[in-house]
Amino acid sequence: MTVNKFNLPDVGEGLTEAEIVSWKVKAGDTVAVNDVLCEIETAKSLVELPSPYGGTVTELLVQEGVTVDVGTPIISVSDREAVPAAPAASPVAAAAAPAPTASADVPMYGKLEPDPSDAGGPPAGGPLVGSGPKADAVKRRRRIAAPAPAVERAGIETHDIWISPAAATNAEPPVQTESDAEAVDQRPTLGGAITGLVNRVLAKPPVRKIARDLGIDLADVIPTGARGEVTREDLVSYQAQRDAELDQADSFWGKTGRPQEQRVERIQVKGVRKATARAMVESAFAAPHVSIFVDVDASRTMEFVKRLKASRDFEGIKVSPLLILSKAVIWAAARNPSVNASWVDAGDGSDAAEIHVKHFMNLGIAAATPRGLMVPNIKNAQDLSLKELALALNDLATTARAGKTQPAQMQGGTLTITNIGALGIDTGTPIINPGEVAIVAFGTIKQKPWVLDGEVIPRWITTLGGSFDHRVVDGDLSARFMADVAAILEEPALLLD
Repeated sequence: MTVNKFNLPDVGEGLTEAEIVSWKVKAGDTVAVNDVLCEIETAKSLVELPSPYGGTVTELLVQEGVTVDVGTPIISVSDREAVPAAPAASPVAAAAAPAPTASADVPMYGKLEPDPSDAGGPPAGGPLVGSGPKADAVKRRRRIAAPAPAVERAGIETHDIWISPAAATNAEPPVQTESDAEAVDQRPTLGGAITGLVNRVLAKPPVRKIARDLGIDLADVIPTGARGEVTREDLVSYQAQRDAELDQADSFWGKTGRPQEQRVERIQVKGVRKATARAMVESAFAAPHVSIFVDVDASRTMEFVKRLKASRDFEGIKVSPLLILSKAVIWAAARNPSVNASWVDAGDGSDAAEIHVKHFMNLGIAAATPRGLMVPNIKNAQDLSLKELALALNDLATTARAGKTQPAQMQGGTLTITNIGALGIDTGTPIINPGEVAIVAFGTIKQKPWVLDGEVIPRWITTLGGSFDHRVVDGDLSARFMADVAAILEEPALLLD
């Protein structure tokens, strides 16, 4: 028997360390080549590590939550199969076992390239150790005759971090007929019909609606109905008990009688947060920032977005004012090329430097994710049609919310948009993303009194804020660029020129 130790690899981004976020296997599990072993958090994103070996996991050498250097052994795998922990299941037990379930992390719009793993085997040429996550990887584990764990559906927030509050007035609410837990329980699997009947909680539709509104899992409520169903009175009783428990619990501020050191929460700075902090300090103090602002009448943009939502060509595609702003930024950068550039020092200790003007647009979108601020970018955005750009923004937002943004998606950006209006903020002074010379802040769109043709009338108004590296972008250039962006929001028809 040979025991192979898997060292933490450099996943192709030049990292020096990473944190083991979660293990997907345990000692005794059987793994095949390219099965996912664990999730690691680098300075840029969350990455799944595939196994370079097939065999039995003998030991996890690093605990979850620990940060280790590249090259550190993290797991050992032997080439001998594990001894079965239980006798083979009977035909009846095998029939009742649920079928394997696909991963819940499949991207909304699928993969850009075919994944060799879809064919049921490793990719040609051997494993790609540290090549990043496979969105639809299927775990190939040895099945033993034991009760199958409950399937949990990966939760993704339904709000769109890119949509401004004003745009939400035209959004159609999602139709939802039952809770997520119930939907998972009733998914057809091998032998799942019996399991679904056993696990389903009996309750009338009005009771289910009340439970959803209160955030109550019906499985936690003791039913008292004549047929064993949960009644309205059961929910009232459960909610009252839950409120009483919350009243007795410590609040966020804690108890004043505690020692001072127990009243301070200490959070270690690492991973994405650490990298973001370093980049922001470098940008703020290396590039001389200058910021300008402009109020914009975006009423015609709001009308245009409404028409796009009703269009057959955009059916099923999320459309928001951010789409029009993105097109406006691309259009304005073509008219003012120096805002789509970078300042490059010679690096020899002298004051020599170059300005690199990019004849392509990798449009960055600042995203607030559960793991911190990330700025993925849409490659060659200048070549995309309005529909293609809408699809790219949808895919970018979905991937960011799911925490699956990859390092390559955050490299090579040329100009960034930050949509602070999604949180109801009017404007701000954003810090330029390192390696770029311009960033545009998109404020909330809301109705305000506006003078039009000598009359004060309500219009949809937003405020744009722009920060620029004054070494590259002079005041005149920054003003012309922001005026061009504003012109598109005021009259989207200019995009047809």
